[in-house]
Amino acid sequence: MEKSLVIIKPDGVSKKVVGKIITYFENQDLNIEKLKMMKISRELACKHYNEHRDKDFFKQLLEYITSGNVAVMVISGYNAIKKIRDIMGPTDPKKAKAGTIRGDYGTDITVNVVHGSDSKESAAREIKLFFLNNS
Repeated sequence: MEKSLVIIKPDGVSKKVVGKIITYFENQDLNIEKLKMMKISRELACKHYNEHRDKDFFKQLLEYITSGNVAVMVISGYNAIKKIRDIMGPTDPKKAKAGTIRGDYGTDITVNVVHGSDSKESAAREIKLFFLNNS
């Protein structure tokens, strides 16, 4: 049993597809353990995206993720991290197949509807950031 953090980003919330996105995960026998709506602060965004702080797109990423409400979830299940990443599709929606979240709803490599942890280590760190610190 694995756990992952999933964030439905501001564009997913503004497109009113939160429920549809949750259905993608539930249809693959994954469990929504925790769910909350929130606006991510700049401080939390900096911690969450810390690994990208030296990259050219960091400022744009921070502006985007803090631009509106998000839905943050802890999702669990067998092989959850890989399943979630497969369901989301590639980061670049142009490379994502129809039937994946990013293929169906993504706009570009930054405005791509959803985030999911990429490893067990990332999942543990991200879940702690968003749920254990009451951020």
